[in-house]
Parts: sequence; C-alpha cells; structure tokens
Amino acid sequence: MSPAVTIQAFVHGQSSTITYVVSDNATRRAAVIDPVLDFDVKSGRTGTAAADEVLAHLAGHALSVDWILETHAHADHLSAARHLQQRVGGRVAIGEHIREVQATFKQLFNLERAFLPDGSQFDHLFGDGETFRIGGLDAQALLVPGHTPADMAYRVGDAVFVGDTLFMPDVGSARADFPGGDARALYRSMRRLLDLPPATRVFVCHDYAPDGRGTRWETTVAEQRARNIHVRDGIDEDTFVAMRTARDATLGMPTLILPAIQVNVRAGHLPPADDNGISYLRIPLNAL
Repeated sequence: MSPAVTIQAFVHGQSSTITYVVSDNATRRAAVIDPVLDFDVKSGRTGTAAADEVLAHLAGHALSVDWILETHAHADHLSAARHLQQRVGGRVAIGEHIREVQATFKQLFNLERAFLPDGSQFDHLFGDGETFRIGGLDAQALLVPGHTPADMAYRVGDAVFVGDTLFMPDVGSARADFPGGDARALYRSMRRLLDLPPATRVFVCHDYAPDGRGTRWETTVAEQRARNIHVRDGIDEDTFVAMRTARDATLGMPTLILPAIQVNVRAGHLPPADDNGISYLRIPLNAL
C-alpha cells in the first residue's frame, strides 16, 4: 500500500461488519466506509458505541472527514452515517441505483408520501466509474450490482473496498436473492473486481470467520482468483448461478433486514417522528 494512505478497520461483532477509515496522510483528510449504528431489536433502542469508536479514531489522529461512503443499503445493520455527519461533517454518498432500491422498499413498507425514491436523502449519488478525491487521494466508484442493484465498490490507490460483493476466499460470495438481486449480475461484478491488478488489496464489509478462525477483512485479487470457494478462476457463470441459487434458497432472512432497510434507504435518518415525538419502524406482515 502507498505510504500516502492509512486504512483502519473497525469490527462490529454483532453484525460481523467491518467499517473502514481511509485517510490521506499528507492532508489528514479521510473517508468513512459503512459505519454502523447499534440496534437492540428487543428494546427498539439505537446506540452509538460502534460509531463512537470511529469518532475517537478520527479525533485521535486529527482527521477531517470528506466522505461517508455506503457500499449499498445494508440489510444486516443500521447506518450511522448521519450520526457521524452531525459530529464531523462529510458528504454521505452511495451509488445512483439506490433509487431502484428505494422504490422497491417504499412500496413494501408503504412509506410516507413525503419519502421520494429519488436518492435526495443522500448528499451525492455516484455513477459507475466516477472519480472523486479524499484529500489529495484519487478514488473511483465502481458499480458492482448483484447482491442489490445499487452495490458500489470504492477504489483508492492499490486498495478496493468491495462491500458485500466479495467475501474472504473461504466464505465466497454474498446472497443474491434480495429484491432486485441477481446471481448473474453478481458473478459479473465479482469478475470485474477480479480483473483488477493481482496485487490489488481487497477489503470486505463482512467476515463470518468459518471453522473458528479469527476475523479477517483483507485479501488480494490474486488470492481471490486462486482460492475463492465460489468464484475462483475456472468457475464459470452458469456453475456459480446454480450454486448461488440453490444456496440462497436455504437461507433465512437477516435478523435486522426490516429495521435496517427503513433507515438505510434514508441515508441513516430514522423515520420521521409521529405527533408524539417517537419514530416508528414498520413490519410488513406476510409480505416477504
């Protein structure tokens, strides 16, 4: 990795999510990728312990935030994007295809009329291949649909942050059976990432640590092409699609999908409060 860049990972044990702070050592400017808001489903209470670890790191290293980047509208955790933004600034961004995800879930949850599925809840919507800067660092947004229609990867120097498009080689790939998901699109997105230079460092958004190994979040394109159990070199698209479709049929829904999506399509905002001052989440019965 270039000495100009520092990457710090934060592991959220409850959701197996890895949040990253990517910083430019010269300018002390940074981006935060996939921050987590704690949520206790039994009590309906949110918490900021995970996000506050990120804030402490930013303060301790005198980092200013340019971007808060979401790789997609997550189904397994609530986003802490707005909690961070309120304290350290930065623009909250996601891929432009979030509009498709918003339209799907506005209908499912019958969200309030004022919620518009136009991406306006975010500060910026990235197009495929769009370039941007983190301080003095060049970065690029890459559209990698399949897990959802809106998944993005973010490339910074010799590193790429792949969200849920790729997992560690011994875990493989993410499911493709959420609304708008597509196993064929996922395969092509993974192969797009694996066409990057072999030494490119790959940072994943989740690790489920199979067989009791420790949590890991960094690999390389070369390692993925040689060892990924679902998409290594030699596994063709039809083989992958058959495997992914069969595997997805056995999976239960993520525990937090219903609360998480309602917050994450709003860029980390909670639903608007009712006239009693309390925000509520909706549970569609017999709809999924």
